[in-house]
Amino acid sequence: MKLFVRLLVNALAVAITAYLLPNVTIDSFFTAVVVAVVLSIINTFLKPIVGLLTLPINLLTLGIFQVIINGAFIWFASQLIDGFTVVGFLWAVIFSVVLSIVSAVLGMMAK
Repeated sequence: MKLFVRLLVNALAVAITAYLLPNVTIDSFFTAVVVAVVLSIINTFLKPIVGLLTLPINLLTLGIFQVIINGAFIWFASQLIDGFTVVGFLWAVIFSVVLSIVSAVLGMMAK
């Protein structure tokens, strides 16, 4: 049950973030759920591997490079999912930052 609630909170965060940003579009709430699931899968399986491979540059930038990696994951997800459009890599990075903030606020309210 907790996983389902977290998935819905993340989908709502994706939908809100897409609404706030002008160059990011989502066709429906179902697409937001799909984006949340795909991002969860990417973060579960790819993020640890990429994080390990980019550890030296993350140490040099004090972790700020992780924002670029998150943007790359958003960009990758937008290429995979029909109905989820991100115009440019910069907007993917901005989406990643705003999504983190919105998700944190919604996560605190869901508890």
